[in-house]
Amino acid sequence: MRRVFLYFVMMLAVGAGLCAWWLNRDLAMDAAAVDLSIDPGTSVRGVAQAVQAAGVDVDPTLLYWWFRLSGQARQIKAGSYELERGATPLSLLRKLVRGEEALRVLTMVEGWNFAQLRAAMARAEHLKPDSQGLSGAVIMAQLGRPELHPEGRFYPDSYTYAKGSSDLALLKRAMRAMDHRLEAAWSQRSAETPLKSADEALVLASIVEKETGRAADRALIAGVFVNRLRIGMPLQTDPTVIYGLGESFDGNLRKRDLLRDTPWNTYTRGGLPPTPIAMPGKAAMLATVQPAPTKALYFVARGDGSSQFSSSLEEHNRAVNKYQRPP
Repeated sequence: MRRVFLYFVMMLAVGAGLCAWWLNRDLAMDAAAVDLSIDPGTSVRGVAQAVQAAGVDVDPTLLYWWFRLSGQARQIKAGSYELERGATPLSLLRKLVRGEEALRVLTMVEGWNFAQLRAAMARAEHLKPDSQGLSGAVIMAQLGRPELHPEGRFYPDSYTYAKGSSDLALLKRAMRAMDHRLEAAWSQRSAETPLKSADEALVLASIVEKETGRAADRALIAGVFVNRLRIGMPLQTDPTVIYGLGESFDGNLRKRDLLRDTPWNTYTRGGLPPTPIAMPGKAAMLATVQPAPTKALYFVARGDGSSQFSSSLEEHNRAVNKYQRPP
């Protein structure tokens, strides 16, 4: 009887050793890394089969029983995963239980317009192009904001996403982030602002974003535009003209372009343009609602990224002659 007991103990030890060896053994893969996608509602057996189908050389029945016997099978999370060489059955289950999805990053840059944002999404790795071929209006309807123009409605930041995620889902996150940032900025507005709404602040902030060459000048640039709005003076800012020209702009802004009337031409039309012209960042929005106190009505680029500010047209013309016109 003792001999049978010892034999049984020995077999248990051997079995435990084999299990430990298998659980910590590197899984053979078809490539250095394979993509594993688990849909919501997939059964435990289905998960094991999906691992094999992804390119992992493993017996799905063994994997299924490992998941079951671990007591964590119900904790496996749906998602998109990347399995690399060196993964073991033990580390695989840990990854699936923790939901450690394969993430990518898309950075939306301050000052980008909607066309540039869409181009970046189209280039993004493993981002599902659900918005491809849709107009801006249809995209906004899909996002639940059919009344809004898409320009400037997405907050420029770096966003992580799982492989296979929809670009519409990413846009919705960026839109909600802009809602939050804009609301926060508007709540801090100066009591003297001539801006009537957060939307107007967003439009002006997009112009400030495009006009700012040096961060230190941002609040002063906002101050110039606020001063102009306050006295009814046209904004006369080149980035709005360029935006209105659209794809016809060839990189060289000419006098005839300044005279070509579009809804965004702030030389031919007073007040703010109908929509933002780009995605403003947090600093541009705060500068717009809290502009620097200044009497300046004009500014001109010095050529080094900074601007020269003037309170009179005569002073401004001298600055233009000095910094913009060749000797």
